[in-house]
Parts: sequence; structure tokens; C-alpha cells
Amino acid sequence: MEKVTEFDPSEYLDSEETIAEYLSAALEDDNPDVFLAAVGHVAKAHGMSAIAARTGLGRESLYKAMTPGAKPRYDTVLKVLNSLGVKLSISAA
Repeated sequence: MEKVTEFDPSEYLDSEETIAEYLSAALEDDNPDVFLAAVGHVAKAHGMSAIAARTGLGRESLYKAMTPGAKPRYDTVLKVLNSLGVKLSISAA
């Protein structure tokens, strides 16, 4: 029997361009959980402990905030994005 491991996107988020494309694609989804999960994957790729230190938030709190179904505060998401060197922008459709 073959062992199958779960796919972990954070293993492939190794450049700023890849991260930007990944987050942009996730933001286009109507389900907000998709974007939160993507932010969580990027944070994991950068090291959740490092993100926690830069944001002043607890590591475990970050994991909880980025899980599907979580309703993190806007300022929490913004702190994480800023610590990742990412900013959101708005454009006309």
C-alpha cells in the first residue's frame, strides 16, 4: 500500500511572485475561507513563529485565525499581510 501525504502549498511558496499570484487567486474566490487559508499557507512558508514575533500576536492565535471558518478581525489579517510584505489593492472590475 502506498502512503499518500497531504498537499502543503506552503512548500511551494518560495518567491514573492509566487506568493502574490497565490494570494491574488485566493482573493478572487467568493469563499473568504480560501483567502484566509492562503494567508495561513504564506505565513507558514515564512515561519509562523517569525510572523507571530513581527505582528505581536501569539503563534497559536495565528493558526486559529487562519483556519477555515475562523472570523479573524480585519486588523489581525492586515498585521499578518504587512508582516509578509504584502499589501492589498483595489482596482475597478
